[in-house]
Amino acid sequence: MTTVAKATDLDGRVLLDHGTGAALSQELVRLIADTLGEAYVGEMEDSATLTVPGNRIAMTTDSFVVDPPFFGNGDIGKIAVCGTVNDLAVSGATPMYLTLGLILETGLPIKWLVRALESIRDTAIEAGVLIVGGDTKVVRAGEADGLYVNTAGIGAFRRDPLRMDAVQPGDSVILSGHIGNHTVHLLSIREGLGFEQRVLSDCAPLNGLIDDVFAKAPAGSVRSMRDVTRGGLSAVLHEYATRLCRVVTVDLPALPIQTETAMAADMLGINPLHCANEGCLALFVSPAAEADVLTALRNHPYGVNAAVIGTVTDRPGTDVLLRDGDGRESVLEELVGAELPRLC
Repeated sequence: MTTVAKATDLDGRVLLDHGTGAALSQELVRLIADTLGEAYVGEMEDSATLTVPGNRIAMTTDSFVVDPPFFGNGDIGKIAVCGTVNDLAVSGATPMYLTLGLILETGLPIKWLVRALESIRDTAIEAGVLIVGGDTKVVRAGEADGLYVNTAGIGAFRRDPLRMDAVQPGDSVILSGHIGNHTVHLLSIREGLGFEQRVLSDCAPLNGLIDDVFAKAPAGSVRSMRDVTRGGLSAVLHEYATRLCRVVTVDLPALPIQTETAMAADMLGINPLHCANEGCLALFVSPAAEADVLTALRNHPYGVNAAVIGTVTDRPGTDVLLRDGDGRESVLEELVGAELPRLC
């Protein structure tokens, strides 16, 4: 008979009995809690009691099914923490707490699970958030493709929330870094293109970067921001243009796109403007604060490639226009149903 100790040995695999709620389940939960270490509050109650300053909170949730789940400079665990932390931070909230839900497929190597948990732990510590609760389910082989992760996050507002409607005509559009790298990195691994060593995923928790921006920029000058994830920069810009009923222009030569990313995207027949990212911000900023925001971004490790890439115009409409080096404008079409799957 298989012993509990062997069932969660690092050379073992997840068993269907790990999901029964009995002894093997408890052993798996202990493994998860021990691996998360100081990032986990460890109360093991049915719900967590949390202290949140002020009277307003931000809450978000997301699920992660990235393929492959482990890649060159990250994995599904890191993406899960980054995605949730970043969603809270771009609203103006300070991320504080996460929950962690795991869907494990029977046969998943225990060492893969531990690797993902270690990434969750390390990224949570970097972001300054605590994991306060979670859930684990085990499904039969073939039903979950290894490992899926769900996270929910809570943040506290210590400053006014950021809203799209605060953006004004004349505001500058700033990107915090390269676009397209995350998509190209994963697709290169999937397709065996060999770019993954030169083009790394940008996956990162951005709340520290955002705090630096707010510390440097004059009050009220950062109107709104978004993390540039699924649908890419194009999706973000179209969302703002539609909400504001104002044309947004983008200067193509100003876009921060790594040379190897552009080469790989051309080979794959994809547009970096439509590519998913996991560590990039689009900020909408008063033109008077441009220099302060760029300085704050470029002084942070996650913002060294920041650039002003466009403007919210006073022209009525919902188009996003691309302006080339000669001043010619073309419409950036919104992506419809062609997004690449399982990038986050």
